[in-house]
Amino acid sequence: MKKPRVICHMMSTVDGRIIGENWGEDERIETFSRMYEKCHESFDSQAWMVGRVTMEKDFTKGQRPEPLRPENPMAREPFIADKEATSFAIAVDGKGKLGWNDNEINGDHIIEILTEEVSDEYLYYLHQKRISYIFAGKEKLDFKSALNQLKELFPIQTIMLEGGGHINGSLLTEGLIDELSLLIIPIADGTPKSPTTFEVSEYIQGRIATQLQLIEVKQLEEGVLWSRYHVNKV
Repeated sequence: MKKPRVICHMMSTVDGRIIGENWGEDERIETFSRMYEKCHESFDSQAWMVGRVTMEKDFTKGQRPEPLRPENPMAREPFIADKEATSFAIAVDGKGKLGWNDNEINGDHIIEILTEEVSDEYLYYLHQKRISYIFAGKEKLDFKSALNQLKELFPIQTIMLEGGGHINGSLLTEGLIDELSLLIIPIADGTPKSPTTFEVSEYIQGRIATQLQLIEVKQLEEGVLWSRYHVNKV
């Protein structure tokens, strides 16, 4: 299978929580976030990828799309809106719910990963916004197909996966993550039902846990540990 190298880059508490509402002072959290971004930038990557919920929360701020009805049916085939782009923000948005102001985030061209059940109106909306998209599955997302297309259609060699627990868990259980880069901050959260770094949907529970091989550990400022692991494939 041809695919980009996938590095899951995350920040969590010592008990694996990834949502920071209960983590205390804003200034300290901003310090952790700067360390996270600095570590991100140390990798030679051309793209970063998150799920719809993370994209809405941290980037689009819940903006809704304003789709228009196209004159003709929209083909279910990839659309490359900017053939000159060299860096990318990838949004996993199977049903087509994200709204956008622009076709880039901080200079990174947006690519949507969709299923074929998305509406013609939404596809036309993305065309109007000059946002690229690919299809990966008819009703359910096929991440193997998505990664293969991202490799074939765009100049992407390495993707930083920075999604929520479910998208991380989905790629992990399919053996699609090559490396885990994890910043562990010195906070014990304990919030019940709070999302964690990897979450596995009920329909794929019971599979053997993924084995990791430690590559490196660094102690950063503020008591943060940065651990990197090779992901052993089944």
